[in-house]
Amino acid sequence: MVFFFPSLFPNFSCNMIINTSKSLMLVCFLFLSLGSNVSSTFLKKHSTTIKNIELSKTQYDVVIVGGGPAGLSALSSLARVRRSAILIDSGEYRNAETRESHDVIGSDGEAPWLFRSRAREQILRYPTVSLQNETVTSIVRYGNGSSFITTVSSGRKYKSRKIILATGIKDILPKTPGVKEAWGRGMYWCVWCDSWEHRDQSLGIIASLPNIIGTIYQVTTLNKDIIAFVNGTDTEANQAFLNATTPSWQKNMAKLRVAIENRTIESIERLQDGSTVRNETSGEEYDIFRVNLQDGTQIERGAFLMSFPKCQRSYLGSKIGVQLIDERIQVDPSNMRAALGVWGIGDANSDGTTNILHALYSGKKASVYAHIELATENAASRVLKRSESEIFQDMDNDLENLWASLKDTT
Repeated sequence: MVFFFPSLFPNFSCNMIINTSKSLMLVCFLFLSLGSNVSSTFLKKHSTTIKNIELSKTQYDVVIVGGGPAGLSALSSLARVRRSAILIDSGEYRNAETRESHDVIGSDGEAPWLFRSRAREQILRYPTVSLQNETVTSIVRYGNGSSFITTVSSGRKYKSRKIILATGIKDILPKTPGVKEAWGRGMYWCVWCDSWEHRDQSLGIIASLPNIIGTIYQVTTLNKDIIAFVNGTDTEANQAFLNATTPSWQKNMAKLRVAIENRTIESIERLQDGSTVRNETSGEEYDIFRVNLQDGTQIERGAFLMSFPKCQRSYLGSKIGVQLIDERIQVDPSNMRAALGVWGIGDANSDGTTNILHALYSGKKASVYAHIELATENAASRVLKRSESEIFQDMDNDLENLWASLKDTT
């Protein structure tokens, strides 16, 4: 409804009032004048809400848990926009035993520890961020649930408004002697990360029968001499499963000349270490392993591509609303959000990719969304913290200016 009083403004028509911005402001003035009690009641009603959502005082805008590529990427991005952030690193990494990182433009062939070291050095040039070498033991919400307390093994506590989980995953290795000792050095899980260094060599694939098909297809451009060690999983039930899901699997295996070895592996011995026996020009690494089968048969292979179950390295998110799906932190892939004020990045999250480039990308994306969310909250808090008297004083000033300008036009 629009109120118009021609006696106050004899030279103005109704249309002129409606079609000018000053007149619209006048309408607001008249409404507030007539309904000041309503306005006052509204502000008083929401004063409790204003107090409740007041931002808690914290040490940091963001606490990042995990110091691999994902966590470092997030810290770097937050540093670039002057966010106060701390990265807490337990020093446990999935690729800790890997000789070199590959398929990372500008850092191809670099040792993982060197990649992390250089990243740390570069990030610490920024004054608003820091790193702490400790293990996080718990994360809980406090206040109205919008802030967090992160506790580390020394008992120290860190308060923050946001949490980024870059805690990674673990490969659940079998107890077969020799696997753990060689893991990451001639025995690997990623074709793009390590297979080039073992191209054209004899390859063993260790996986259950239902899982070997996709793995074999990944390496056919790199290796031709392939044996799939399925450790007793070549059963009628698994064959029936593959017949139903991949009807031509047996023909494809025969065409690719892949041998399926169903006897159980007793142990694997390293006969030669590709860390020292290698071609520096071509980058080839010459590992040699001997597979000892349960019946005493021995088979030599130059490298192994393996597929084992995986689990979260840490379950810290369980108390702050993080959900898991297939042992991954369930996130919205559009922003990496895992829960209110929490993001999950890197190998640990559910978007299905596990490599350094993905880790860097997901860390960047999460930090951007965290930064924008913090800025939005700060803006909202500044508005809501204004007192009722300040709001009415601003209204009075604006209306006095409006009245003066209207008088000048008459």
